[in-house]
Amino acid sequence: MTPLDLLSHLDSGQPWPPGDPAQAPWPDLASAYAAALAVRALRIARGEVPRGFKIGFTNRRIWPTYQVFAPIWGTVWDTTLSFCDGDGSVSLSHLCEPRIEPEAVFGFKSSPPPGAGLDELFESLDWVASGFELVQSHRPGWKFSAPDTVADSGLHGRLLVGRRVPVSKIAAGARDLQAALAGAAVSLRCDGRLLDAGVGGNVLDDPLLALLYFLNELRACPGAPDLSAGDVVTTGTWTDAWPVQPGQRWSGEFTAPLFPLSVAFR
Repeated sequence: MTPLDLLSHLDSGQPWPPGDPAQAPWPDLASAYAAALAVRALRIARGEVPRGFKIGFTNRRIWPTYQVFAPIWGTVWDTTLSFCDGDGSVSLSHLCEPRIEPEAVFGFKSSPPPGAGLDELFESLDWVASGFELVQSHRPGWKFSAPDTVADSGLHGRLLVGRRVPVSKIAAGARDLQAALAGAAVSLRCDGRLLDAGVGGNVLDDPLLALLYFLNELRACPGAPDLSAGDVVTTGTWTDAWPVQPGQRWSGEFTAPLFPLSVAFR
């Protein structure tokens, strides 16, 4: 498939044609990122505005389920990003087999300096929030290869960001923020029924470490943009990814320092 084909499936919500993932036109991650960046260029050309990034497969607990054994990343857009104060609404229209993921989301006030470590990364942060990413797979049944997930725009569909908390109100430095987020927990419910639970420590040991991993991967990727002031980055699911449908209400009971978040799907 060409970048135009990939974009057409993103727009329509239709699955990719049947085929063996091993025979995809992107045999490795490098070619898959090249395809994803070509789709990004097409979206910018038609007027969409990049608003940040998503990191996927940071939760090692779910690697065997999906047969993807390392994190990936993709772009978040002005057309896929929304904010609320704790109770939001999101359309599932044109998403392909959507699933929900409770995550920690960061906002940046500046671009981290070259060679940034955890301390420099902390100084670049503005806020952190609870979030729901709606992920999707254009490979039917969520049966894909790792390069598929990259070429499929990192599986990104939508991102709902809840109440934002300045990182300066949570921690004085990187280590304090790491501890606070690693120990935070979430209970995930659909229409009041508990389905799953997780902790921030599930994502590469803590969301700030996941963010640093992503920063280094982004800067090592040929042709990729850098992080900028105002960017939003969501750092990966604390639970498994759960199928969603219009008419459902989901809630994530995040503990401090994050706030609970709920969403109605239409």
